[in-house]
Amino acid sequence: MGWSPDLITGMIYLSQTIAGIFGNVSILSHYLYLSFTGCKLRPTDLIIKHLTVANCLVILSKGATQTMAALGMKHFLSDIGCKLVFYVHRVGRDVSIGSTCLLSVFQAITISPSNPRWAELKAKAHKYIGPFNILCWILNLLLNIVVPVHVTGNRSDKNITKKTDYGYCYSVSHGKFLDLLYSALVLCRDIFFVALMLLASSSMVFILYRHKQQVQYIHRTNVSSRSSPESRATQSILILVSTFVSLCTLSSIFHICLAVSNNPSLWLVNASALISGSFPVVSPYILMSHDSRVSRLLCALTRNRESSA
Repeated sequence: MGWSPDLITGMIYLSQTIAGIFGNVSILSHYLYLSFTGCKLRPTDLIIKHLTVANCLVILSKGATQTMAALGMKHFLSDIGCKLVFYVHRVGRDVSIGSTCLLSVFQAITISPSNPRWAELKAKAHKYIGPFNILCWILNLLLNIVVPVHVTGNRSDKNITKKTDYGYCYSVSHGKFLDLLYSALVLCRDIFFVALMLLASSSMVFILYRHKQQVQYIHRTNVSSRSSPESRATQSILILVSTFVSLCTLSSIFHICLAVSNNPSLWLVNASALISGSFPVVSPYILMSHDSRVSRLLCALTRNRESSA
């Protein structure tokens, strides 16, 4: 028996969801282990924890439901369930964007030159990480209250003239002008955060380049920008931001296509959902691959197993 397009789509969603949950749970477990063992955490670790929680919300709210819909379960959410799922997804997505932006800006401040102009900002930045993370959650919880208004369940008896079918819920149009206005506001907000990330990333690249030039100039072969924890963390954040900007650009293009289409095809809806769900899946693996504490933890666990064998 051949595989139907719906089954293939469902398996892709399922693979993406499993990989995302495994990666984010792994990195959360890693930080819990570091906390319980008394290891000193970096200031950026708190931001990454919030980013990981937001990623889990995105994956569970959209990845799991898209998987179930693609595998043939069309009426498993009520009208309230649809509103809640879309609201949680939007809050998680926006917190993920804000956390990634905060992570890049804070890292740029951390590795900035140690001169009196930056010293005071460096000292204050650590104190405001927690409040900024909480503020990000509160603002997005409030700003996305409008999202449930545009969503209804499949079994709703409302007179829907223009809608986007997600396979398990409908996104209801309230007029082309309002849809485009809302999409433009979301796009402007995303562009603002992306611009901040690019500015911070450009600053980090410049600082790393200057440091490398200085190291080569003084011929200290035992000092390398790659070997320092700050440099490894910076490189991981640069890769994270580059991945985010690329996927966010693609996601915004698909979001605009959905907004301007009267009745978008299911292929367009599925492609948009897959792209928007890619960053929460790949981000924990990027962060773990550049965290030397992960490799040290794995080596310690391996030694313990070998000694107990």
